[in-house]
Amino acid sequence: MKTTDNILIIDLESTCWENRPPRGQESEIIEIGVCIMNAASGRISKNEGILIKPRHSKVSPFCTELTTLTQNMLDHEGIMLDDAFDILRAEYDSEELTWASYGNYDLNMLQNQARRFYLDYPLTDNHINVKTLFGQTHPSIRKSVGMQRALGELGLPLEGTHHRGVDDAKNIAKILHWCLKNN
Repeated sequence: MKTTDNILIIDLESTCWENRPPRGQESEIIEIGVCIMNAASGRISKNEGILIKPRHSKVSPFCTELTTLTQNMLDHEGIMLDDAFDILRAEYDSEELTWASYGNYDLNMLQNQARRFYLDYPLTDNHINVKTLFGQTHPSIRKSVGMQRALGELGLPLEGTHHRGVDDAKNIAKILHWCLKNN
């Protein structure tokens, strides 16, 4: 990867429950937080949260407390997952750019949901696990840490609402840019 490259940053939010999902429900993507980061400058552009209507689950009160997303928001503002994948392709060049997420959850969830709903996977195989890279790059971190702790270790503020993909994508970009500069 050249430092002039743009990197697609993705952070997902999914339906979740305090304990096990209710019968017949499963964890599904409800927000794709996305932005483009220039690898050399760290400049972030095209930041948005794409809201997704879940097909087989409902947003629980626990999930709303964590993410601020409500079932009503998704019912009125959400789109189908395949339409969200089309947006990634058309507006974010997702089938061309290296992409990054904090940990492998987002990678696995996107692959699983594409398979589950018979959709064409919208991303390249060029994935950066920022959580792993941060652990390898930061001199005093011996184990993997969460995004919020990584920001704290770097003296960077958490911007926006934690567990909102639109905001966490920008926060992940800041950590990745630090890693690229210090690797």
